[in-house]
Amino acid sequence: MAFYRQLGVIPPKRHTQHRDDNGNLYYEELMGEEGFSSDSALLYHKYIPSAIVEASEWTVPEQSTTPNHPLKPRHLKLHDLFPESVWNDTDVVTGRRMILGNPDVRISYAVSKKPSPLYRNVVGDEMVYVESGTANVETVFGTLEAKPGDYVLLPMATTHRWVPTGDEPLRAYTIEANSHIVPPKRYLSKFGQFLENAPFCERDLHGPTEPLIVEEENVEVLVKHRTSHASSVPATSCRTTRSTSSAGTAACTRTRSRSTTTSRSPVACTSRRRRTSRSRATTS
Repeated sequence: MAFYRQLGVIPPKRHTQHRDDNGNLYYEELMGEEGFSSDSALLYHKYIPSAIVEASEWTVPEQSTTPNHPLKPRHLKLHDLFPESVWNDTDVVTGRRMILGNPDVRISYAVSKKPSPLYRNVVGDEMVYVESGTANVETVFGTLEAKPGDYVLLPMATTHRWVPTGDEPLRAYTIEANSHIVPPKRYLSKFGQFLENAPFCERDLHGPTEPLIVEEENVEVLVKHRTSHASSVPATSCRTTRSTSSAGTAACTRTRSRSTTTSRSPVACTSRRRRTSRSRATTS
């Protein structure tokens, strides 16, 4: 089931000249789930989005795991990991603490009152559950408001940052996949529409309501990517400094969902129902 979203002003046809009020050309960027062969979005920028000034490494939060041998139940007291004294010094990207993980998925927890840096995970999709607090998720698709009980889906390679709002700290669980996060096929029709037995439906999903326009220079973007070794858990990452902010779209976003297997749209969206997500992570 195909969905079409449009934000801002766009040209009548794809891949054609698009100019602002002063006659300056916008730079078109195609962001695809599987390159040019699957669902994609078209973004329009005032400056070249791929321009890089400098690249260096940054320290990824701890990713190592310890086998639960012998197998036994564990009581994870996650609130004790982040006392109030650190709320203003951590963010939900670089301050994550991984609590569970395997070669397919990693679950982390974070508590913060501090905005995160611009960040892009090019290993897989991320699903972030907001336990408490509120935040604006600024993405290349626009700004998304996140509230308690929301599941925020951030597709692979989406540049974004978390900006907590309000007086209460943002408490968030992050589920990192090695590929895409999609609804189970048993909840979808052959055209991708949610069936009546699905725990949620299209009305529970929402995306950004307007473009995010940002003009800055020499902006850092933290990129998490796979290593050169055949490891399922990425152990390195890259800090890039771009000549202009990659978080700002100039005109619009264009998106389509999968036509048969899922109604997932490559924009950040949330489900406002307080129930456990039934999405599954598929391995690459």
